[in-house]
Amino acid sequence: MEGELNGKIVQNFQRSFVQVQKILDQNRLLINEINQNHESNTPHNLTRNVGLIRELNNNITKVVHLYAHLSTSFTKSIHASSTQPPHHFNSAPDHKRHRPT
Repeated sequence: MEGELNGKIVQNFQRSFVQVQKILDQNRLLINEINQNHESNTPHNLTRNVGLIRELNNNITKVVHLYAHLSTSFTKSIHASSTQPPHHFNSAPDHKRHRPT
């Protein structure tokens, strides 16, 4: 049961990190386009930057929320694992020899 729980926690972290990485990759492309538009100095491209910068800001907000969720999930999982009693794998009964008196 504990291994299954840890596996789900790891999967959730991996999924969140993949989402973050996708957003950061998209932001890199947005920043490149924003820079190109800025250097072109054409009214159309500069106007287009307004929408691109909004999209960039929204993506940054998403990343902040994903990291906040990751932090909360991590804290909860650590707390949950620290409150569970430890599992003893060598919990075989103690077989002592009793000497007749």
